[in-house]
Amino acid sequence: MASKPFKRKPNRNRSSSKPESSMAFAKHLYIRKVFILLSIILLVCVVIFFGVSSRTWKRMSADHHSIQFYGYEVVNEFHHDPGAFTQGLVYGGSDSLFESTGLYRQSSVRKVALRTGKVEILKKMDDSYFGEGLTLLGDRLFQVTWRTQDGFIYERKNLQKLERFTHQMEDGWGLATDGKILYGSDGTSTLYLIDPQTLKVTRKYGIKFNDHDVRYLNELEYINGEIWANVWQTDCIARISPNNGTLLGWILLQPLREGLLAAGYDFIDVLNGIAWDSDNNRIFVTGKLWPKLYEIKLHPAKKHFNDVEFEELCLR
Repeated sequence: MASKPFKRKPNRNRSSSKPESSMAFAKHLYIRKVFILLSIILLVCVVIFFGVSSRTWKRMSADHHSIQFYGYEVVNEFHHDPGAFTQGLVYGGSDSLFESTGLYRQSSVRKVALRTGKVEILKKMDDSYFGEGLTLLGDRLFQVTWRTQDGFIYERKNLQKLERFTHQMEDGWGLATDGKILYGSDGTSTLYLIDPQTLKVTRKYGIKFNDHDVRYLNELEYINGEIWANVWQTDCIARISPNNGTLLGWILLQPLREGLLAAGYDFIDVLNGIAWDSDNNRIFVTGKLWPKLYEIKLHPAKKHFNDVEFEELCLR
Protein backbone atom coordinates (compact mmCIF):
# COMPACT_ATOMS: atom_id res chain seq x y z
CA MET A 1 0.00 0.00 0.00
CA ALA A 2 1.19 3.30 -0.81
CA SER A 3 1.72 5.24 2.28
CA LYS A 4 -0.54 8.25 2.99
CA PRO A 5 1.08 11.55 2.96
CA PHE A 6 1.79 12.77 6.51
CA LYS A 7 -0.34 15.79 7.46
CA ARG A 8 1.10 18.03 10.03
CA LYS A 9 -1.31 19.87 12.34
CA PRO A 10 -0.94 23.53 12.23
CA ASN A 11 1.05 24.85 15.15
CA ARG A 12 -1.29 27.12 17.05
CA ASN A 13 1.27 27.79 19.76
CA ARG A 14 -1.33 27.50 22.50
CA SER A 15 1.28 28.01 25.13
CA SER A 16 2.00 31.59 23.90
CA SER A 17 -1.60 32.74 23.09
CA LYS A 18 -2.93 32.14 26.57
CA PRO A 19 -0.86 34.83 28.29
CA GLU A 20 -1.77 37.36 25.58
CA SER A 21 -5.46 36.73 26.14
CA SER A 22 -5.06 37.02 29.91
CA MET A 23 -3.23 40.29 29.59
CA ALA A 24 -5.88 41.74 27.30
CA PHE A 25 -8.60 40.69 29.71
CA ALA A 26 -6.74 42.21 32.67
CA LYS A 27 -6.22 45.46 30.78
CA HIS A 28 -9.88 45.62 29.87
CA LEU A 29 -10.86 44.97 33.48
CA TYR A 30 -8.48 47.68 34.71
CA ILE A 31 -9.84 50.26 32.28
CA ARG A 32 -13.36 49.36 33.29
CA LYS A 33 -12.56 49.79 36.99
CA VAL A 34 -10.87 53.14 36.33
CA PHE A 35 -13.88 54.30 34.31
CA ILE A 36 -16.28 53.25 37.07
CA LEU A 37 -14.13 54.95 39.72
CA LEU A 38 -13.91 58.18 37.73
CA SER A 39 -17.66 58.10 37.14
CA ILE A 40 -18.29 57.73 40.87
CA ILE A 41 -15.90 60.58 41.68
CA LEU A 42 -17.50 62.79 39.04
CA LEU A 43 -20.98 61.99 40.35
CA VAL A 44 -19.97 62.78 43.93
CA CYS A 45 -18.42 66.10 42.80
CA VAL A 46 -21.58 67.03 40.90
CA VAL A 47 -23.76 66.23 43.92
CA ILE A 48 -21.53 68.23 46.26
CA PHE A 49 -21.31 71.17 43.85
CA PHE A 50 -25.02 71.46 43.28
CA GLY A 51 -25.75 70.84 46.95
CA VAL A 52 -23.42 73.62 48.12
CA SER A 53 -24.48 75.92 45.29
CA SER A 54 -28.13 75.35 46.11
CA ARG A 55 -27.63 76.08 49.80
CA THR A 56 -25.49 79.13 49.03
CA TRP A 57 -28.01 80.46 46.52
CA LYS A 58 -30.89 79.90 48.91
CA ARG A 59 -29.01 81.65 51.69
CA MET A 60 -28.01 84.57 49.48
CA SER A 61 -31.50 84.83 48.04
CA ALA A 62 -33.03 84.73 51.51
CA ASP A 63 -30.59 87.38 52.74
CA HIS A 64 -31.23 89.59 49.73
CA HIS A 65 -35.01 89.34 49.91
CA SER A 66 -35.14 89.74 53.69
CA ILE A 67 -33.31 93.07 53.53
CA GLN A 68 -35.78 95.93 53.19
CA PHE A 69 -35.21 99.22 51.38
CA TYR A 70 -36.95 102.38 52.54
CA GLY A 71 -37.70 105.81 51.20
CA TYR A 72 -39.23 108.59 53.29
CA GLU A 73 -41.60 111.49 53.49
CA VAL A 74 -40.86 114.72 55.30
CA VAL A 75 -43.27 115.34 58.18
CA ASN A 76 -41.70 118.56 59.50
CA GLU A 77 -38.76 120.83 58.78
CA PHE A 78 -36.95 122.70 61.55
CA HIS A 79 -34.18 125.30 61.58
CA HIS A 80 -30.70 123.91 62.21
CA ASP A 81 -27.54 125.90 62.89
CA PRO A 82 -25.77 125.99 59.49
CA GLY A 83 -22.47 126.35 61.31
CA ALA A 84 -22.92 123.10 63.23
CA PHE A 85 -20.68 120.34 61.90
CA THR A 86 -23.01 117.67 63.29
CA GLN A 87 -21.27 114.55 64.57
CA GLY A 88 -23.71 113.28 67.18
CA LEU A 89 -27.42 113.89 67.73
CA VAL A 90 -29.81 112.62 70.40
CA TYR A 91 -33.34 113.50 71.47
CA GLY A 92 -33.44 114.91 74.99
CA GLY A 93 -37.18 115.03 75.67
CA SER A 94 -39.54 118.01 75.84
CA ASP A 95 -38.75 119.03 72.26
CA SER A 96 -35.04 119.38 72.91
CA LEU A 97 -31.97 117.87 71.30
CA PHE A 98 -28.39 117.31 72.41
CA GLU A 99 -25.79 117.72 69.70
CA SER A 100 -22.07 117.12 69.38
CA THR A 101 -20.26 119.17 66.73
CA GLY A 102 -16.84 118.66 65.19
CA LEU A 103 -13.89 120.50 63.61
CA TYR A 104 -10.78 121.45 65.54
CA ARG A 105 -11.12 124.67 67.56
CA GLN A 106 -14.87 124.67 66.87
CA SER A 107 -16.10 121.46 68.53
CA SER A 108 -18.85 121.68 71.12
CA VAL A 109 -21.60 119.92 73.02
CA ARG A 110 -24.89 121.78 73.00
CA LYS A 111 -28.54 121.65 73.96
CA VAL A 112 -30.88 122.81 71.20
CA ALA A 113 -34.56 123.70 71.10
CA LEU A 114 -36.15 121.50 68.46
CA ARG A 115 -38.87 123.91 67.30
CA THR A 116 -36.66 126.95 66.81
CA GLY A 117 -33.17 125.50 66.41
CA LYS A 118 -31.98 127.90 69.12
CA VAL A 119 -28.85 126.79 70.97
CA GLU A 120 -29.83 126.97 74.65
CA ILE A 121 -26.60 125.70 76.23
CA LEU A 122 -23.19 125.39 74.56
CA LYS A 123 -19.99 123.96 76.00
CA LYS A 124 -16.98 124.49 73.79
CA MET A 125 -14.42 121.69 73.77
CA ASP A 126 -10.66 122.04 74.07
CA ASP A 127 -9.14 123.12 70.76
CA SER A 128 -7.17 119.87 70.49
CA TYR A 129 -10.33 117.75 70.31
CA PHE A 130 -12.61 117.06 67.36
CA GLY A 131 -16.06 116.20 68.72
CA GLU A 132 -17.79 113.05 67.46
CA GLY A 133 -20.64 110.70 68.48
CA LEU A 134 -22.95 111.45 71.40
CA THR A 135 -25.57 109.47 73.33
CA LEU A 136 -27.69 109.92 76.43
CA LEU A 137 -27.79 107.23 79.12
CA GLY A 138 -29.82 108.21 82.16
CA ASP A 139 -28.65 111.66 83.21
CA ARG A 140 -25.26 111.39 81.55
CA LEU A 141 -24.17 112.26 78.03
CA PHE A 142 -21.33 110.15 76.59
CA GLN A 143 -19.19 111.61 73.82
CA VAL A 144 -16.26 110.26 71.78
CA THR A 145 -13.64 112.19 69.81
CA TRP A 146 -12.03 111.75 66.41
CA ARG A 147 -8.59 110.15 66.03
CA THR A 148 -8.31 109.45 69.74
CA GLN A 149 -9.56 106.90 72.23
CA ASP A 150 -10.63 109.68 74.58
CA GLY A 151 -14.23 110.27 75.52
CA PHE A 152 -16.11 112.56 77.89
CA ILE A 153 -19.13 112.31 80.15
CA TYR A 154 -21.34 115.36 80.74
CA GLU A 155 -24.16 116.20 83.13
CA ARG A 156 -27.44 116.28 81.25
CA LYS A 157 -28.92 119.35 82.93
CA ASN A 158 -26.12 121.86 82.39
CA LEU A 159 -23.59 120.00 80.20
CA GLN A 160 -20.97 120.21 82.92
CA LYS A 161 -18.08 117.90 82.12
CA LEU A 162 -17.96 115.12 84.71
CA GLU A 163 -15.04 112.97 83.60
CA ARG A 164 -12.81 111.80 80.79
CA PHE A 165 -12.63 108.12 79.83
CA THR A 166 -10.68 105.86 77.49
CA HIS A 167 -12.43 103.37 75.20
CA GLN A 168 -11.15 100.33 73.28
CA MET A 169 -12.32 101.17 69.77
CA GLU A 170 -9.74 102.07 67.13
CA ASP A 171 -11.22 105.57 66.83
CA GLY A 172 -14.26 107.51 68.02
CA TRP A 173 -17.03 108.03 65.46
CA GLY A 174 -20.51 107.12 66.70
CA LEU A 175 -22.34 106.26 69.94
CA ALA A 176 -25.83 105.02 70.82
CA THR A 177 -27.51 103.20 73.69
CA ASP A 178 -30.50 100.98 74.38
CA GLY A 179 -30.56 102.18 77.98
CA LYS A 180 -28.36 99.34 79.19
CA ILE A 181 -25.27 99.16 77.02
CA LEU A 182 -23.44 101.47 74.63
CA TYR A 183 -22.97 100.84 70.92
CA GLY A 184 -20.01 102.39 69.16
CA SER A 185 -18.46 102.82 65.72
CA ASP A 186 -14.95 103.77 64.68
CA GLY A 187 -15.27 104.38 60.95
CA THR A 188 -14.75 100.74 60.02
CA SER A 189 -17.41 98.09 59.38
CA THR A 190 -17.36 97.07 63.05
CA LEU A 191 -20.19 97.68 65.50
CA TYR A 192 -18.97 97.59 69.12
CA LEU A 193 -20.96 96.72 72.24
CA ILE A 194 -19.54 98.53 75.27
CA ASP A 195 -20.17 98.21 79.01
CA PRO A 196 -21.11 101.74 80.19
CA GLN A 197 -19.64 101.10 83.64
CA THR A 198 -16.20 99.84 82.63
CA LEU A 199 -16.15 101.27 79.07
CA LYS A 200 -14.75 97.91 77.93
CA VAL A 201 -15.80 96.29 74.66
CA THR A 202 -17.91 93.21 75.45
CA ARG A 203 -18.67 92.13 71.87
CA LYS A 204 -18.28 93.32 68.30
CA TYR A 205 -19.80 92.51 64.92
CA GLY A 206 -18.53 93.00 61.38
CA ILE A 207 -21.37 94.45 59.29
CA LYS A 208 -21.73 93.12 55.75
CA PHE A 209 -24.05 93.48 52.78
CA ASN A 210 -23.84 90.97 49.91
CA ASP A 211 -20.47 89.84 51.29
CA HIS A 212 -19.16 93.43 51.17
CA ASP A 213 -17.99 95.14 54.36
CA VAL A 214 -20.20 98.12 55.19
CA ARG A 215 -17.34 100.47 56.01
CA TYR A 216 -17.43 103.97 57.47
CA LEU A 217 -20.19 103.35 60.01
CA ASN A 218 -20.62 106.79 61.53
CA GLU A 219 -23.28 108.40 63.74
CA LEU A 220 -25.52 105.84 65.48
CA GLU A 221 -29.00 105.73 67.01
CA TYR A 222 -30.93 102.97 68.76
CA ILE A 223 -34.48 102.84 67.35
CA ASN A 224 -37.12 100.22 68.16
CA GLY A 225 -34.68 97.41 68.80
CA GLU A 226 -32.35 98.29 65.92
CA ILE A 227 -29.13 100.23 65.46
CA TRP A 228 -29.35 102.83 62.72
CA ALA A 229 -26.01 103.96 61.31
CA ASN A 230 -25.10 106.79 58.98
CA VAL A 231 -22.58 105.59 56.40
CA TRP A 232 -20.01 108.35 55.90
CA GLN A 233 -19.88 110.01 52.49
CA THR A 234 -23.29 108.60 51.54
CA ASP A 235 -26.93 109.58 52.00
CA CYS A 236 -27.76 106.12 53.35
CA ILE A 237 -28.63 104.77 56.78
CA ALA A 238 -28.00 101.11 57.56
CA ARG A 239 -30.43 99.30 59.87
CA ILE A 240 -28.57 96.71 61.94
CA SER A 241 -29.58 94.04 64.44
CA PRO A 242 -27.81 94.66 67.77
CA ASN A 243 -28.24 90.96 68.59
CA ASN A 244 -25.95 89.55 65.90
CA GLY A 245 -24.89 92.35 63.56
CA THR A 246 -27.17 91.28 60.72
CA LEU A 247 -27.96 94.04 58.25
CA LEU A 248 -31.75 94.39 58.25
CA GLY A 249 -32.39 97.19 55.80
CA TRP A 250 -31.37 100.45 54.17
CA ILE A 251 -32.89 103.93 54.30
CA LEU A 252 -32.21 106.02 51.21
CA LEU A 253 -32.21 109.78 51.83
CA GLN A 254 -30.51 111.16 48.72
CA PRO A 255 -33.26 113.70 47.87
CA LEU A 256 -32.74 115.58 51.16
CA ARG A 257 -29.22 116.72 50.32
CA GLU A 258 -30.09 117.13 46.64
CA GLY A 259 -32.94 119.45 47.60
CA LEU A 260 -30.67 121.62 49.75
CA LEU A 261 -28.09 121.86 46.98
CA ALA A 262 -30.80 122.80 44.46
CA ALA A 263 -31.95 125.53 46.85
CA GLY A 264 -28.50 127.09 46.78
CA TYR A 265 -26.96 125.67 49.96
CA ASP A 266 -23.65 124.84 48.32
CA PHE A 267 -21.67 124.82 51.56
CA ILE A 268 -23.36 121.75 53.10
CA ASP A 269 -21.49 118.56 53.88
CA VAL A 270 -22.71 114.97 54.20
CA LEU A 271 -25.81 113.54 55.86
CA ASN A 272 -25.00 112.83 59.52
CA GLY A 273 -27.17 112.86 62.61
CA ILE A 274 -30.08 110.65 63.67
CA ALA A 275 -32.31 111.21 66.72
CA TRP A 276 -35.37 109.32 67.92
CA ASP A 277 -38.21 110.49 70.14
CA SER A 278 -39.29 107.11 71.54
CA ASP A 279 -42.34 108.54 73.35
CA ASN A 280 -43.88 109.94 70.17
CA ASN A 281 -42.12 107.68 67.65
CA ARG A 282 -40.55 110.60 65.79
CA ILE A 283 -37.39 110.27 63.71
CA PHE A 284 -35.12 113.25 63.07
CA VAL A 285 -32.19 113.54 60.64
CA THR A 286 -29.81 116.28 59.61
CA GLY A 287 -26.30 116.74 58.24
CA LYS A 288 -23.03 118.54 58.72
CA LEU A 289 -23.51 122.27 58.11
CA TRP A 290 -27.13 121.70 57.11
CA PRO A 291 -29.52 124.63 57.67
CA LYS A 292 -32.43 122.25 58.27
CA LEU A 293 -33.31 119.34 60.49
CA TYR A 294 -36.05 117.00 59.23
CA GLU A 295 -38.65 114.87 60.91
CA ILE A 296 -39.24 111.96 58.55
CA LYS A 297 -41.54 108.98 58.20
CA LEU A 298 -40.43 105.87 56.36
CA HIS A 299 -42.16 103.93 53.60
CA PRO A 300 -40.99 101.10 51.31
CA ALA A 301 -38.70 102.37 48.58
CA LYS A 302 -40.51 102.93 45.29
CA LYS A 303 -37.46 102.65 43.07
CA HIS A 304 -35.65 99.35 42.56
CA PHE A 305 -31.85 99.46 42.46
CA ASN A 306 -29.66 96.74 41.04
CA ASP A 307 -26.59 95.74 43.05
CA VAL A 308 -24.19 97.97 41.11
CA GLU A 309 -26.39 101.05 41.45
CA PHE A 310 -26.99 100.41 45.12
CA GLU A 311 -23.33 99.85 45.94
CA GLU A 312 -22.47 103.17 44.25
CA LEU A 313 -25.06 104.90 46.44
CA CYS A 314 -24.40 103.34 49.82
CA LEU A 315 -21.05 101.51 49.91
CA ARG A 316 -17.61 103.13 49.82
